[in-house]
Amino acid sequence: MTLKGDEIFLRALEPEDLDFLFEIENNEEFWEVSATSVPFSRYILKQYLENSHKDIYEVKQLRLVISTHNGETVGLIDIFDFDPKNRRAALGILIAPLKYRNKGYGAEALNLVAKYCFAHLGLHQVYANVGEDNTSSRILFEKSGFILSANKKDWNLVNGEYKAELTYQLLNLKHVHQKNSSYHSFTWYFRFGRFLILYL
Repeated sequence: MTLKGDEIFLRALEPEDLDFLFEIENNEEFWEVSATSVPFSRYILKQYLENSHKDIYEVKQLRLVISTHNGETVGLIDIFDFDPKNRRAALGILIAPLKYRNKGYGAEALNLVAKYCFAHLGLHQVYANVGEDNTSSRILFEKSGFILSANKKDWNLVNGEYKAELTYQLLNLKHVHQKNSSYHSFTWYFRFGRFLILYL
């Protein structure tokens, strides 16, 4: 099962997640990383949950809940800016509450969702945008095999100060290998989310 790991699994949103979403979306600590500047009502979030079942090819995003095997909700992971034409998507992840951080849940969730994107969505790459001062997230991506590919200077205005944003990419190595092998044999044929920066 692609979305099941040793310590956690990824599941679809349920109506019972309303309180958790309400707490997360209205926590100002996370507004910088989620490109949010206003609170969300329970009514709006309830509507969001009611429509969360829509296909990723229709809405171009997918939010999954990170859960331990004993049923504890430890965070959210997003696939967004889904681009099936170019076979890529952005990833975002949030581990909360604080007691669940630094336990390896973020790394395992990231690994699971990357495998899902490659195996089931047929993506060539996934990427993430991380604030230059978000050291824990930078370490996570680098340890997970993501390559720093861009440093966007003065990209985000936060509390009156411009901050740089880093882009990390992870290529589907199996796809790259197949592409190179096919090229040499001359038989190569072509054929949501809002957490842009991570708290782990």
